[in-house]
Amino acid sequence: MELTVLGGCGAWPTPEQGCSGYLVVCDGFRLLLDPGYATFPALTAATRAEDVDAVLVTHGHPDHCADINPLLRARALGGADPPPLPLYALPGALDAVLALDTPGMLEGAWELREFTAGAAFGIGPFAVATRLLPHFVPNAGVRLTGPRGDVLAYTGDTGPSGQVPELARDAGLLLCEATHPEAVPAEDEECLLSAAPAGRYARQAGAARLLLTHLWPGTPHEDALRAARKSFAGPVSVAVPGAVVLIGVT
Repeated sequence: MELTVLGGCGAWPTPEQGCSGYLVVCDGFRLLLDPGYATFPALTAATRAEDVDAVLVTHGHPDHCADINPLLRARALGGADPPPLPLYALPGALDAVLALDTPGMLEGAWELREFTAGAAFGIGPFAVATRLLPHFVPNAGVRLTGPRGDVLAYTGDTGPSGQVPELARDAGLLLCEATHPEAVPAEDEECLLSAAPAGRYARQAGAARLLLTHLWPGTPHEDALRAARKSFAGPVSVAVPGAVVLIGVT
């Protein structure tokens, strides 16, 4: 299993990178995970729009799903005529982004496959397990298991939850939201995470490595890394565009 970071900025994109967005490839199957603001250009640098096989979205905030719109435009209007793109999301999470264009303009470009948090299902070669994690809107943490047992766990956006280390149990990679390095402001503390507990969760889960993402724009990466390393002794890095992580059985 191979993960390519398309963007990892929280809330809004910066000149350096887009928001959350990850391309996960296994046995030639291309799964796009959380295509947030400004991730589509990075996606098309890695693969053609028509070659994406499915999209999985953790929740409906636009910094996690806005670039579904240019992706569908490229597929519907680009002349390649690919099949409808399966879109996996919680009920209602994609209503706003799918309503951006004139009705009928993108007809046939997608096939919506809604699921409830807690469900398990398959996407291509991936076995997908989900958990409801706390956020401002319903958010599904996801665990992707490849055919050879390699595991990627991804929180989406979450507040503190004992479900996170369970989701990431023995994962090859925990991709974890870390909006702040240490303390989360009181008004957000139930719905967002910092790098400090991300490190603790990775240790509790026995994850092989930790990739911090969704940092607030302008956050020094070293501050987040330092906070996570207080609890987690394994490899820790910050999601930046173009970073590639190979996730395999060791």
